[in-house]
Amino acid sequence: MLTRKQYELLMFIHERLKETGVPPSFDEMKDALDLRSKSGIHRLITALEERGFIRRLPNRARAMEVIRLPESIAPGLGAPRPRGSFSPEVIEGSLGKPSTPPAAAPAPAVHEEAAGIEVPVMGRIAAGVPIEAIQTHSHSISVPAELIGKGEHYALEVRGDSMIEAGILDGDTVLIRRTDTADSGDIVVALVDDEEATLKRLRKKGDSIALEAANPAYETRIFGPGRVRVQGRLVALFRQY
Repeated sequence: MLTRKQYELLMFIHERLKETGVPPSFDEMKDALDLRSKSGIHRLITALEERGFIRRLPNRARAMEVIRLPESIAPGLGAPRPRGSFSPEVIEGSLGKPSTPPAAAPAPAVHEEAAGIEVPVMGRIAAGVPIEAIQTHSHSISVPAELIGKGEHYALEVRGDSMIEAGILDGDTVLIRRTDTADSGDIVVALVDDEEATLKRLRKKGDSIALEAANPAYETRIFGPGRVRVQGRLVALFRQY
């Protein structure tokens, strides 16, 4: 499975090699994918190499080759997502999705049952250094009705230890209420540069946004205007012993 950004980069490299025989530069790849930094390109290339889609050639600058392409291409995979719709990279992906184009799929429904309310577990979230979001819709969990307020809710599995002093541990499942706004001090699902997802405490500093860990081993990261988008706010967490 490839994420949308991985797919877009793979096809860009493939088309450039077909046209010119020369791989694109990191700056060209960054501009083509509308990313803000080349570090995102490094992560995408590493992911493609680990999955066996490309190979970097030693002792040659910019040298790489496409080994294979995805066996099946989902309709609309390369199309950009509308910013107003609820389709964050944190939770949406190809595993478990219907064969219809993603844009036509309805938002995950929340079904009430006698034991509680079924909430979809929509993937994983990094409680550590932000990583490229893992895109998978795996299963659902039953949540006590009293924890569900107004609005749409989803759950995410926590990976990492940056929020341990807030009581959030690696392996926990967090309940998130969908929202694109939050107050300073809220723990939120944050999307950085439209490519990295993380669970952190939000701090507003003028026009800048700080994402604060609850573990002294991690530094607070500060981002300029437009680089951070809130995808939801923490409501509750669940833990199995």
